[in-house]
Amino acid sequence: MKYYLIAGEASGDLHASNLMKALRKRDASAEFRFFGGDLMAAVGGTCVKHYRELAYMGFVPVLLHLRTIFRNMDFCKRDVAAWNPDVLILVDYPGFNLKIAEYVRAHTRIPVFYYISPKIWAWKEYRIKNIRRDVSELYSILPFEVEFFRHHDYPVHYVGNPCVDAVDAFIASAQHDTPEQFLSDNRLSRKPIVALLAGSRKQEIKDNLPRMLEAARSFPDFQFVVAGAPGIDASFYRKFLKDDTEIVYGQTYRLLRYASAALVTSGTATLETALFRVPQVVCYYTAAGKFVSFLRRHILKVKYISLVNLVAGREVVTELVADGMTVANVRRELARILPGGDGRETMLSGYDEMARILGAPGASERAAGMMVNRLKNRDEVQVNHGSGNGH
Repeated sequence: MKYYLIAGEASGDLHASNLMKALRKRDASAEFRFFGGDLMAAVGGTCVKHYRELAYMGFVPVLLHLRTIFRNMDFCKRDVAAWNPDVLILVDYPGFNLKIAEYVRAHTRIPVFYYISPKIWAWKEYRIKNIRRDVSELYSILPFEVEFFRHHDYPVHYVGNPCVDAVDAFIASAQHDTPEQFLSDNRLSRKPIVALLAGSRKQEIKDNLPRMLEAARSFPDFQFVVAGAPGIDASFYRKFLKDDTEIVYGQTYRLLRYASAALVTSGTATLETALFRVPQVVCYYTAAGKFVSFLRRHILKVKYISLVNLVAGREVVTELVADGMTVANVRRELARILPGGDGRETMLSGYDEMARILGAPGASERAAGMMVNRLKNRDEVQVNHGSGNGH
């Protein structure tokens, strides 16, 4: 069968590539055409456009590149229709992908599957109308989304979370690694480590890292190590770092494996940190903090910003957001989760609960199995209908 996939950022490239591998196991004749990245290209098929040509984050960059965005969108619509795949698989990236889904459902007979559903439970809940109209099947990686969509009378498939797969695979592959080897490879001291995951974009790093480092001064018995984000040069970090703070690139999982605790901005990193059983403080500073806190209370539809708390349905990790993200608060909450702190064991127990809710590894495999079965059944129905043997 022919599969057209659209992933618009690095995380989508990762998850889509794993899905493609799983699809190929079940469909040896699978052909792929996609908007995506290097990981998808490594699986095989035709990369029509790299996600670097699509990904514009923030209000101003989007405005400045509107013409390019619309041009890419129009090209994508025409390309999908011309190739006429057996299915269009959308991976996250809702601003772009929902527009493509709308066109495909209106102008073709191509079924639209959505893998990693749009987070409309947090904001833009009105998009449920578009999803109900334009998306044939929705595959969720967050268990609480099932009830949300059921409330809107739209059934979804929970397939598990690919972060569970990634962490499980890393731990299995790194059995022979040791803390001593990690320290030696990165010229680190023998002090216990606190990992700093300050975000993947420059503005996030600029807002959060200096406050994290200021809090770190109160803990001289620990070394603080920054997980360098892809695409962010070390020179950018050095503007904020002291000489005794190190950066490691391409080793975030390895860093988490050997960390005693972590300071983490919101996002998938909070979930990954929890799966490595590293106690954490979620830190997300923004300018105009009081105003942002007001908006958070009155605009966002959810109580939490970290995936750990959203999955658990309660506060497992402390979230210091907007005006709550102060050096004093970070210092206090970090002290509580370091070895011997009064909040450490409670948080680790909460991690166990979260892991049980997420379920076992195998998200990509389960999603691929469901997709292929659905497409095969669709073909059977069409054949039976065409031969006069319909239901």
